[in-house]
Amino acid sequence: MVNQKTTATVDIGFSHEDFAALLDKYDYHFSPGDIVAGTVFSIEPRGALIDIGAKTAAYIPIQEMSINRVDAPEEVLQSNETREFFILTDENEDGQLTLSIRRIEYMRAWERVRQLQAEDATVRSLVFATNRGGALVRIEGLRGFIPGSHISTRKPKEDLVNEELPLKFLEVDEDRNRLVLSHRRALVERKMNRLEVGEVVIGTVRGIKPYGAFIDIGGVSGLLHISEISHDHIDTPHSVFNVNDEVKVMIIDLDAERGRISLSTKQLEPEPGDMIKNRDRVYDKAEEMAAKYREHMRARQQGNSVQPAVTVEVPVAVAVGAEDLDIPEDLELPPATED
Repeated sequence: MVNQKTTATVDIGFSHEDFAALLDKYDYHFSPGDIVAGTVFSIEPRGALIDIGAKTAAYIPIQEMSINRVDAPEEVLQSNETREFFILTDENEDGQLTLSIRRIEYMRAWERVRQLQAEDATVRSLVFATNRGGALVRIEGLRGFIPGSHISTRKPKEDLVNEELPLKFLEVDEDRNRLVLSHRRALVERKMNRLEVGEVVIGTVRGIKPYGAFIDIGGVSGLLHISEISHDHIDTPHSVFNVNDEVKVMIIDLDAERGRISLSTKQLEPEPGDMIKNRDRVYDKAEEMAAKYREHMRARQQGNSVQPAVTVEVPVAVAVGAEDLDIPEDLELPPATED
């Protein structure tokens, strides 16, 4: 027979407070900026509850589910799905963390565009809006800006919406939240691949400035600097050219890095001053004079002491303001991310 008097209640000394403290001891510590794995266990009309191993379910609002517009959580998340989440904010008064997928997508998008810039890649994107300063596109989900001076088309900016453009990267700056691209540079690079220094091309005068004329050669603009118009002195390019004049010019420099094409008619003059006194003679003899120019350039490269048939003066790069490929300093650039 069992002696029931020998049984006794054992006091283990383990209270509810002790149990809570033990949970806290083994609970993971989560901080804003961490990326954690989580499982979707409840989808709500404007968000979802996510189990990330914390004491309280974390919450992701619909606006943090993607870089792109989301109308319903089910477009992005499925029940019981496990994936990575970015911890956006610390616990609120209810002990709940706020999560984001959008931040992860932004981080990876910046990494991708930095890689594309390092590769000097040409990308293509649709224009989705325009403003006073230029046009807006999306690259890897980031909002990119094309300054008006970098848009190479005769169309009004407003007509570019929904048109796909080839683009080169000008600035990729995650810290300043800026992504700037150039349509013109992409076209110039493509055109440059088919052009050579010393080649004679036919173009159209599209703009005249005190320092020179801008010549359209197959959709890209080259600069005919005032010092390269003639061996004779010229006070202003307006005294030689009018807008829409068709001209025959020679390419004297191709700067792919800056997207510049430098042109000359001076090197095509059979006699100094012919561009002013006898332009038809310059155009008739253009290919012949260009052949002499190329011969001289080859001799120079080979270290030959043969004297040139003409005096060759390749101008240094000049700043040409709004017509240049540089971004105006006073231009307000829109942010790449839309926080």
